[in-house]
Amino acid sequence: MRPIDNYFLEKPEPAKSALAFLRGHILSLDTHLTEEWKYGMPMYCYKGKMFCYLWVHKKYGQPYIGIVEGNRLSHPDLLQEKRARMKILVIDATEDIPVEKINAILEEALAFYNN
Repeated sequence: MRPIDNYFLEKPEPAKSALAFLRGHILSLDTHLTEEWKYGMPMYCYKGKMFCYLWVHKKYGQPYIGIVEGNRLSHPDLLQEKRARMKILVIDATEDIPVEKINAILEEALAFYNN
């Protein structure tokens, strides 16, 4: 089994289901997005450049989408915390996943890569 597949399988519910959905959803946004295993985490690259990643927040125990160029985005739900470049969007795995919000943020981030 590939390490990236094992990463998703070993997570407990409900984070496991949320991460599985996010994995497929991110890949469906654009044909140029690819999934890679980098730095011990699932990384999504746009035309070979790191775009975003999936992880579970240590403090909140919730999955999140890390936006590599997050410092260029100003969405109010993105958290900077102690990161210089990246921002994260924490997803409450016990609630409905906010697909429209995710799409808006990721489309704004994709626009940066297309300019």
